Amino acid sequence: MKTGQFILFIAIVLTIYLLVNFYIFIRGLQAIPAAGQYRLWFSIGYWLTASTFILARLVGHNYPCGFSGVFTWVGSFWLAFMLYFFILIVIFDLTRLSNHYFHFLPKSLYIDYERTKLVLLYLSCIMVSLIIVIGFINARIPRIREIDIPISKAIAGSKRVRVVLVSDIHMGTLVAQRKTNRLVKTINELDPDIVLFAGDVVDEDLAPVIKNNLGMALSEIRSRLGVYTITGNHEYIGGVEPALKYLSEHGLKILRDTIVLIDGRFYLAGRDDRDKFRFSGRKRKELNQILEGIDRSYPVILLDHQPFNLNKVAEEGIDLQLSGHTHHGQIWPFNLITNAMYEVSWGYRKIGNTHFYVSSGYGTWGPPIRLGNRPEIVILNLTFN
Repeated sequence: MKTGQFILFIAIVLTIYLLVNFYIFIRGLQAIPAAGQYRLWFSIGYWLTASTFILARLVGHNYPCGFSGVFTWVGSFWLAFMLYFFILIVIFDLTRLSNHYFHFLPKSLYIDYERTKLVLLYLSCIMVSLIIVIGFINARIPRIREIDIPISKAIAGSKRVRVVLVSDIHMGTLVAQRKTNRLVKTINELDPDIVLFAGDVVDEDLAPVIKNNLGMALSEIRSRLGVYTITGNHEYIGGVEPALKYLSEHGLKILRDTIVLIDGRFYLAGRDDRDKFRFSGRKRKELNQILEGIDRSYPVILLDHQPFNLNKVAEEGIDLQLSGHTHHGQIWPFNLITNAMYEVSWGYRKIGNTHFYVSSGYGTWGPPIRLGNRPEIVILNLTFN
């Protein structure tokens, strides 16, 4: 990404962040009694909390643990609180505006308006806190999803291949040792023939991954045909070469616009992430270039982090494409956006003779919560005929 574009992007994000926080702050301040020092303490506490996300981004790389870890956790949770406080306040304000014209609210609410505002503030804090707690618990309980996919091509040897697919782990400060170890333990218990990671194995910063030695857990994955991964956009955000070097040193085989024949039975192709050009100025290969010269009688499985242009993939005769990236929105109502952006935001679809599966992912980005979807580890039972 060019320096000018990066500065513009950061400026836009910071402006939105500050405006939303200011809106929430003003409406919260108006609900607090003016007597005493309550408004002063609210103001100090609010802006200290709201600043943690920015502080984490500024100091997290150089100081991946200690205070920066605290800033990351608090700031990440605050993003979720900010979202749902914003939604609630917008609902309150639209209700007040509508009542101004249609007078449907009970007049008793306005008899002691100061008390009504304070009660609404308490109720909002309780409601949003419950939502965040539920989302945090949900994000830490991945489900195992099992799907049978028949592929209309023959292979040598056993006609069945058991694939374990994991996407969007986002290893780092928030997805650290405990969650990574649990992932590896689950994968090994599923007894896979092959393990496929569909990108975003690490989060934006490699420093906490190295500091917590998270790669050691990945090196303990047991799979008969190996463990393969591709780049996601987050590998590029944090620095793709160091990230892939680290993953390769811990047992993962990297596919970057390359294709390999697995056990003499089927092809596995992996594409570089489509954001490669934005971060490096170099385009990834076209799919037909990657497939050039292969024996088309063999089944072809494709890993591509972002599930775009599915019809083009089907036209190339790919048998199965596996993707991630979307998180299926991760936090409601963003699933409405991903459903509009992608042909498949989550789950299985068949287009022509090509099977597609888009995983909702294992980890989280930003707030460590999930609402409206579940994290998952996917078992794909492939049968070849």
